[in-house]
Amino acid sequence: MLKNIKLLVIGFIVCLSSFKPGNSLNRGIINGAWQTQEGTIEQVLLLSDGYFMHTIFDQVNKEFIQSRGGTYQLSGSDLIATVEFNTVDKDQIWQKINYSFIVKKDKLSSDLSGKKAVWNLLDKVQGNLSGTWRMSGRMQDGKITYSQPRARKTLKVLTGSRFQWAAINAETKEFFGTGGGSYTFEKGKYTEKIEFFSRDNSRVGASLSFDGKLVDGNWHHSGLSSTGNPIYEVWSKENQK
Repeated sequence: MLKNIKLLVIGFIVCLSSFKPGNSLNRGIINGAWQTQEGTIEQVLLLSDGYFMHTIFDQVNKEFIQSRGGTYQLSGSDLIATVEFNTVDKDQIWQKINYSFIVKKDKLSSDLSGKKAVWNLLDKVQGNLSGTWRMSGRMQDGKITYSQPRARKTLKVLTGSRFQWAAINAETKEFFGTGGGSYTFEKGKYTEKIEFFSRDNSRVGASLSFDGKLVDGNWHHSGLSSTGNPIYEVWSKENQK
């Protein structure tokens, strides 16, 4: 009997030791796509691979309102965000901000939007493309040219069915653009449906299809950009945790 109790205690200690703030097991509680909405104003929050993007927009009226993003960790009942871009408040960049969160089944209660709100789960992080990706290469003159990581970067966060990209430079606090919506990836065809786009709201509602494939852990896709120009891009995982 005493031996069984000791084994249970040891097992409990092992479980506690694996539940450290910021690790992948901990983040799995909240990873995915969440939405809260008032009228036609939507807020969508994506969390994947330790990176978040939070955007407010009006898809019905094709209005982009604001967006921000950065890295995050979980500590107890707090989400600790380190902001890398904010379209309405550059002074928030590099700040660490604590937000409360409670996850119960498919509901997230959090003050991340600036006030207490209940977010509905849209999807979990799943599938081969889920994660946070950084654009790492392009096809030029028939040859793929890779670039080293630098301050200016284009990131794309994907969950099971949602995406958002953002072009930023956190060091200079510059923001160059963002867009997002839903996506599918089937039989080598990656298709995005745009729900918001900071540069050109006339693109809202459009669908873009690309040929896509994973090669040695990198994501290659090619096709026509939102401006109609041919592209061939290579994306690499930003964070392998």
